[in-house]
Amino acid sequence: MDTQVFPVSHLTSYIRDLLEKDANLVDIWVTGEVSNLARPGSGHSYFSLREGDSTLRCAMFKYAGMGAELLNEGDSIIVHGKVSIYPQRGDLQLVVDLVQPEGTGELQLQFEQLRSKLEQEGLFDLSRKRELPKYPNKVAVVTSVSGAVWHDIVDVFQRRYPLAELILFPTSVQGDSALTEIVGSLKNLNRHKDIDVVILARGGGSKEDLSVFNEEDLARAIFSSVYPVISAIGHETDTTIADLVADVRAPTPSAAAEIAAPNLVEIIESLDVNLQRMNMEIERTTKSAKELVLLQDSRISDLLPDFDSLRMRIDDWLRLSASEIDFLRKNIDINVEGLEKRLSSLSPTGTMQRGYAVVENYETNELILDSSLLSENDKTKINLARGAFIASVNSVLEVK
Repeated sequence: MDTQVFPVSHLTSYIRDLLEKDANLVDIWVTGEVSNLARPGSGHSYFSLREGDSTLRCAMFKYAGMGAELLNEGDSIIVHGKVSIYPQRGDLQLVVDLVQPEGTGELQLQFEQLRSKLEQEGLFDLSRKRELPKYPNKVAVVTSVSGAVWHDIVDVFQRRYPLAELILFPTSVQGDSALTEIVGSLKNLNRHKDIDVVILARGGGSKEDLSVFNEEDLARAIFSSVYPVISAIGHETDTTIADLVADVRAPTPSAAAEIAAPNLVEIIESLDVNLQRMNMEIERTTKSAKELVLLQDSRISDLLPDFDSLRMRIDDWLRLSASEIDFLRKNIDINVEGLEKRLSSLSPTGTMQRGYAVVENYETNELILDSSLLSENDKTKINLARGAFIASVNSVLEVK
């Protein structure tokens, strides 16, 4: 039979995997006395927990745990963490994420355990915190109807911002039914479509009285809320899981109302101030616009020509033009009259007026321009300046 041989690294990795798969060892609380405490420059803490002859090496890393300041040599403490193995030395060790002094009560231990769990899941992340509406119309209040909390919240809203409508979701705030009622109210109000913000409130009390607000179911209900949640649980010194999950934590219920309700008087005063500023700005802008218009008007006036002078110059040009046109017209008339006379003298009628006559063949009405075209006894028509007559040719003279 062959014997299987493991390298050391394989064996330590195998043991680490076994440890980290054990549900009891990855979420475990251990108590003991601090010894061999070391805090190197890295900011991590290394120590051992001792009980009698038993020793357990522990490591607490700088950014992965809470309560490192409680580590002191020789102190008895309670720690939370997971069991693992350090491969380089093969040492069994507890990786610590929470330190509490020994003697911490059961409720506090449960609180720290749940706090560590939810923090690792991101329920407390600041990045998921939502801003509250500046001017809420409807505010849901989850609290007891019989206590002073509801009346205090109503008084604050009536004094500061009576425009908002408050909707009470009455619940028990302590006792066996409180958790179911509060979670049910949160789920119920999330079915409403017009709520702006939620106030989860309870007056002061002992840790036992406030324990319902450290329940995981309530923390997850707050985390799942559609609307931003303001928590106001107990007194200012009380801190619950509900406070850590809520979008905003208020020290008291009245303070929660002060946070949710804007001050109407301050709003009106602010509006008055803004209105005055706006009026001053309008007045300043109007004045500047008027000054600009006057300046532009002056510039335009400087750029425009002298219309009176132009009108006088145009009148002078018109008179001169009329005179020139009249002179030209007279010259034209004179020239036309001379041309008419010349044309009249050159016309056949003008020529005939000077004693000339126009001779035509009587039968053909053709002009006779050459005497050789005539024969004796031919009839001719003699056209004079005034009238005409018929003549017969007696003889034709030779053209010399």
